[in-house]
Amino acid sequence: MNAPIVSNVFIAFQDNEESRPIIDAILADNPQATAVHSPGLVKIDAPGSLVIRRTSIEEQTGQRFDLQQIHVNLVTLSGHIDEDDDELSLSWLR
Repeated sequence: MNAPIVSNVFIAFQDNEESRPIIDAILADNPQATAVHSPGLVKIDAPGSLVIRRTSIEEQTGQRFDLQQIHVNLVTLSGHIDEDDDELSLSWLR
């Protein structure tokens, strides 16, 4: 029997000081995720799903964080989005 194919979701940010704690929080919360650095861009790939937690970003920055702030440095993403005030998740599952 063949194993199901799991497609990657991804999110990409501008590579700057504002994005670094967001990227670090995403990688800490998603051990299966990998970051690819390109000039001016960081793309994070993960098999199947990826979660971004407001509390994890706050731990990285040491200050309150409105999850909507990620959109300032967001370049692109791939996957179905589920978002509230505390988490943004990407997945190919509905």
